[in-house]
Amino acid sequence: MKAELEQIRKEAEQALARIDNLQDLSNFRVEYLGKKGKLTQILRGMGKLSAEERPQIGQLANQIRAYLEEEIEKKRKVLEEEALNQRLRDEVIDVTMPGRRHYRGKLHPLNIVLNEIKDIFLGMGFEIAEGPEVEWDYYNFEALNIPKNHPARDTQDTFYITENILLRTHTSPTQIRVMERQKPPIKIIVPGRVYRSDAVDATHSPIFHQVEGLVIDRNITMGDLKGVLDVFAKEMFGPQTRTQFRPHHFPFTEPSAEMDVSCTTCGGKGCRVCSYTGWIEILGAGMVHPKVLKHGGIDPEKYSGFAFGMGLDRITNLKYGIDDIRLLFENDIRFLEQF
Repeated sequence: MKAELEQIRKEAEQALARIDNLQDLSNFRVEYLGKKGKLTQILRGMGKLSAEERPQIGQLANQIRAYLEEEIEKKRKVLEEEALNQRLRDEVIDVTMPGRRHYRGKLHPLNIVLNEIKDIFLGMGFEIAEGPEVEWDYYNFEALNIPKNHPARDTQDTFYITENILLRTHTSPTQIRVMERQKPPIKIIVPGRVYRSDAVDATHSPIFHQVEGLVIDRNITMGDLKGVLDVFAKEMFGPQTRTQFRPHHFPFTEPSAEMDVSCTTCGGKGCRVCSYTGWIEILGAGMVHPKVLKHGGIDPEKYSGFAFGMGLDRITNLKYGIDDIRLLFENDIRFLEQF
């Protein structure tokens, strides 16, 4: 057995000298010193030795084990240093080369226009209010003077979750929520996402954005509504912009109107964009219906108010000449990097 131990030592020295990487060194340790290694296998046969031979063989085996462990550790340090030096050579950086350009992100066109809208109305003394996108039927319809049999409650137009819970179809429910917790004077805009069951095409999307406006105080008139919206139109589309109001019907306002602006493309002369009328519709508005005021806990005998609602997507398309609403949602970098 002594001769076998000496032979293992000799073989190990020769094998260790040939190793040139850390993985092979790890394999070498397992091969000679592991639980099933060559040295361990020989030591398992010590039970066959006489009592006089065991101490001698055990001492020799321990010496060989200690020697190999010491040599393995020396080899490991050498190989790690060589690997580090090789890595430094391979990964050298030429600090004189120009760096890679970092591209800064940009705001989405919807956010750009929304920020402009906020600035315009904040400048006129409005505050910004928010409401939930998952809404009660009461706030979305009933409190806004839309009874149970109104067409807007058709499941073809609205995403119902339960009979009384739905995805809001407009930002108007926030009007009621604000009136419930705040008494006049009230002067707010309500931006946010809304949902309707529309098929996707160039002008429709099941998800889009609105900006609602509400003013309630004593002696508020239609003239105040027109003045505020006229200022908004000129600030958004330019001082040359003209506005006009056309009678319309909304269940939550009375009287109601739709507002047009002079075509942003032709300036009102008539073109394909405005169907050669010179005008483009941008929003609906009107005086807050007395029933809506009552639902909000406000006495319509003492207070009056006006409300308006615009599609943020439509305003964005008009401002930038975008002819397809789908471009706002597809996240095509070739489109977005233009803004």
